[in-house]
Amino acid sequence: MKWASTNTDCPLRKAYMMDIQTLSPDEVVLWQWGPIKLNYTIAYTWLVMVGLTLWAWLATRRLRVEPEISGWQNLLEIVVGTIDQQIREVAHGAADRFLPLIGTLFLFIATSNLLAIVPGFHPPTASLSTTTALALCVLVAVPVYGIASRGLLGYMKLYLEPTPLMLPFNVIGELSRTLALAVRLFGNMMSGAKIAAILLAVMPLFFPVLMHVMGLLTGLIQAYIFSILALVYIASATQRNGQDNDSSHLQQEGSSHG
Repeated sequence: MKWASTNTDCPLRKAYMMDIQTLSPDEVVLWQWGPIKLNYTIAYTWLVMVGLTLWAWLATRRLRVEPEISGWQNLLEIVVGTIDQQIREVAHGAADRFLPLIGTLFLFIATSNLLAIVPGFHPPTASLSTTTALALCVLVAVPVYGIASRGLLGYMKLYLEPTPLMLPFNVIGELSRTLALAVRLFGNMMSGAKIAAILLAVMPLFFPVLMHVMGLLTGLIQAYIFSILALVYIASATQRNGQDNDSSHLQQEGSSHG
């Protein structure tokens, strides 16, 4: 597809023209050596990870108690405190076990989505390979947390409830919700980027600004939904026999978010 040369002189427009022509950042290869490829997805994934690591280092290198705390530390405490509170509300107080994983998922997805407003940045969450990898992390985390909490036999019994005849359906349910996690995040981020690119090509002033504002909101919502669903799945697998009612409540809450 070719675009009129009168408008492609703008670097911002060039970036969005590429957004229209490419379905996924996986398609843009920056460097290749034999079968090894470095595409936009890998490059921007590492960029986000380095950025988060740098932010964490800046915020924690000189930890202090009130009232003399740095702005970086204050921001970190607000973010971590908010995530911790959300986990406690969903998991009924058991936040310490889930905070490292759920917090990491939320921060990575939210940062990737918010940086999408930067011209030329292609969020790795707009790649199905990235969202699939994140969903697989949740798929692995569910039995790991479940076995650690209930024991191997106790966790395996979950697949036989309410009757052994439900075993294949419970297994399919585990796989299908993993697929739903990956496709939901990928679809929302990819479609948002394409719509913003098309509107920039049609009307380069008003609509892109509006779409970026909506993109910020959508990006945060998608990060929240992904993290909450991951928490619901993990927490429901860790509930012990005396908390089966809570487990059913968590599953229903996860279905409502989906």
